[in-house]
Amino acid sequence: MFSITLKDGSKKEFTRPITSAQLAESISPSLLKKSCIARVNGELWDMSRELPHNAQVELLTKDDPEVLEIIRHDTAHVLAEAVKALYKDVQVTIGPAIDDGFYYDFHKKEPFRPEDLLKIEKKMKEIVEAKKPFLREEWSRDKAVKHFTDIGEEFKVEVIKDIPADQTLTVYRQGDFLDLCRGPHLPHTGFVGTAFKLTKIAGAYWRGNAKNPMLQRIYGTAWATQEQLDDYLHMLEEAEKRDHRKLGPQLDLFHLQDEAPGAVFWHPKGWFVYRTIQNYIRNKLEPQGYQEVNTPQIVAQSLWDASGHTEKFYENMFVIPNEPQNYVVKPMNCPCHVQIFKQGLKSYKDLPLRMAEFGSCHRNEPTGALHGIMRVRAFTQDDAHIFCTEEQINSEVKKFCGLLKEVYHDFGFDDFYVKFSDRPEKRAGSDATWDKAEQALKDATHAAGLDFTLNQGEGAFYGPKLEFVLRDSLKREWQCGTIQVDFVLPERLDAHYVDHNGDKVRPVMLHRAILGSFERFIGILIEHYAGKLPLWLAPTQVAICNVNEEVLPYVDAVHKELEKSGLRVMKDISSKTISYKVRDHSTHKIPYILVIGKNEMQDKTVTVRTLGEQKTDVLALDEFIQKIQKQILAKAY
Repeated sequence: MFSITLKDGSKKEFTRPITSAQLAESISPSLLKKSCIARVNGELWDMSRELPHNAQVELLTKDDPEVLEIIRHDTAHVLAEAVKALYKDVQVTIGPAIDDGFYYDFHKKEPFRPEDLLKIEKKMKEIVEAKKPFLREEWSRDKAVKHFTDIGEEFKVEVIKDIPADQTLTVYRQGDFLDLCRGPHLPHTGFVGTAFKLTKIAGAYWRGNAKNPMLQRIYGTAWATQEQLDDYLHMLEEAEKRDHRKLGPQLDLFHLQDEAPGAVFWHPKGWFVYRTIQNYIRNKLEPQGYQEVNTPQIVAQSLWDASGHTEKFYENMFVIPNEPQNYVVKPMNCPCHVQIFKQGLKSYKDLPLRMAEFGSCHRNEPTGALHGIMRVRAFTQDDAHIFCTEEQINSEVKKFCGLLKEVYHDFGFDDFYVKFSDRPEKRAGSDATWDKAEQALKDATHAAGLDFTLNQGEGAFYGPKLEFVLRDSLKREWQCGTIQVDFVLPERLDAHYVDHNGDKVRPVMLHRAILGSFERFIGILIEHYAGKLPLWLAPTQVAICNVNEEVLPYVDAVHKELEKSGLRVMKDISSKTISYKVRDHSTHKIPYILVIGKNEMQDKTVTVRTLGEQKTDVLALDEFIQKIQKQILAKAY
């Protein structure tokens, strides 16, 4: 008998081998209609593959989150078939699923035009409606090379030749179109559905190498339902309105220019926001026992050689050639903090030693990777390193996580999750060291009461890390905070302390940041709040507008009273109409606009217009001041 174990633990037996599709049909015809992918012994398989004996099988539908990536990958295949049908001179290359969608790279002499996307989408929908089965075939290397050579697909031939000889080579056929792919795929193109949209055209070098041919990349997004697609497209529209690259200059916070690529020109208002955040973090750290330091911007390359950073990050370093040795513009702070720790003999009684720096760093990011103030070459981190004993890891990680939650809450981020990033392929330190570091961080994470998802292979080269991922008002995710357990750098840079037995012992080094870089975090804030920063962060909190010149003495009195109360206030006594003034200051996202006319002057009141609201309130001046001060103190929004 041929036995299969289902997800609920029940078993089904058959007289011969069967496929997942046949298994679904044996349970119920409706299940066969819905099932589109099988999880077989923990791996995702096509429904048409024959199951092994004693397999554990779970049947998945389009409602299962794991299927979404396959929908997107299948949509990329449908895109490739559509393009090949419409443009005979095209070669297809690769087309993976990515976050929120997919892309496919094509080699074509003439460039695609934006209007081509609608034509391609129409053809894709025809392919979906045809419900062409995705048929898996295993081919020999020679057969695959011959086939793709014969049809002029040079890029596919190159990919095939790079596949290890001992690896099974699979192709998938959908009608007359055939593509090299590992799979799995949905039963047929109809399962893709029509909840997809081609979004843009971009250039991309073959295999990311500028020496290779330039390809044309078509991006798209695909979802399980039309409702999900509509929600995503609405989010894109909102994201465009909130783009910090537009709002930053519009609100007179900062600008960027070609003469300083990847560096920010902060205007007075933007620099005020920057300093307010920096001082907020400083005031949070001091009660927690952090000591603030400052380290050099330019350091000899020999230090980065010793720490291992040169080997891992040389292409991203700004190196200054010099004799007798080269220098590096500091890309990170950790090796410099070790140098401070090494000054003078440290005892176990000195630990934990918490060293913080608003460290200004420079990294030579590729030009194409730069993105407003979120991906830059010159940035400042809210960086800190905790030197501690192994026994102190739990308490320090727990304390850090508590601090991080407080900070995120004050900035309006209560929705975040944690990723545990373990050892990368290229790393420093022995497996035993990594085993110890990973276990220590897992134990500390549990002690802090945090759940996490595994982010395999994404740790730092010197140690595992927790990554804290925020979700903004559009549900987009931003990795900001991190804490890393490092047994490697103290060893490489010869740091030690004297324990209670008088022996020299290596400290553990915890690398940690809450915001990440100030530049990126401010960009996130701008987009999260659509430029309407919380009252406590707003560069100008109140604008006072007069209706006529008669009330100017009272405007001056209100202005002085608000300034005396510690509020950031401006007065607009221009000759423009009051409606124009209100509209102008609303555009500049000033939280409160006070309108003062004859009645307000007589009654010693102010008419308050709150940003984003149509109605107004008439309040006594003292009442307004108390209200706004309470809001600032509570960091309310």
